[in-house]
Amino acid sequence: MLPPFELDVHTHTIVSGHAYGTIREMAQSASEKGLKLLGFAEHGPGIPGTCDPIYFAALEHAPRLLYGVELLYGCEINVLEGGLLSLPERYLDMIDYGVVGIHQNCYKNQGIRQNTENLISCIQDPRVFFVSHPDDDHTPLDYQRLVPAAKEYHVALEVNASSFLKPDRRLNCVENYKTMLSLCQAHRVPILVNSDAHDPLEVAATSQARALLEELNFDPDLILSLSAPRFKEFIGL
Repeated sequence: MLPPFELDVHTHTIVSGHAYGTIREMAQSASEKGLKLLGFAEHGPGIPGTCDPIYFAALEHAPRLLYGVELLYGCEINVLEGGLLSLPERYLDMIDYGVVGIHQNCYKNQGIRQNTENLISCIQDPRVFFVSHPDDDHTPLDYQRLVPAAKEYHVALEVNASSFLKPDRRLNCVENYKTMLSLCQAHRVPILVNSDAHDPLEVAATSQARALLEELNFDPDLILSLSAPRFKEFIGL
């Protein structure tokens, strides 16, 4: 059995436009569930209804500790066609960590080779530290290429707990995770388990992802979610 996870760093508040909790409500839920660290990865430009990038320029005013839980602020930046990031360059230094992910709202499937190339292009930015939900065959990825690239560019790969609840939206996610995780073990690439919570009740709701890791006997040394200090070190804090 794996020890408890200490952090959940892919969550969304009402700032993202389609989520239903405030910073304080999400932090209170994290505290009640025993987390030490909570991270908000609000959606970057390209997702309908999300915040203006000026939000990230004002993070100096955001609380850093609530209900005994340390808070970090990132951005889930969209991968665009051509391998571009959707968040303007000047905002990248204003966030604690960058996350990149493919979203069909603002990305058209270009086939497994080009999808992978576009994603690898985005993870080369040193302010990007993990890939969100790399699991969906609507925009398939070549894990044989992605995993070694993640190691080269100091990027973790996410096991997204919400994907297990969306079998139609995240096509073949379980089988894709099995392939990805096997390669992560072989190449010693770290992973993160996150809830992708859009409501306070969903914070730290990662039971199915945890069960898959236990089923696969995945090496705990590669799971950044088990240690808040180790995650902070990984992103340079």
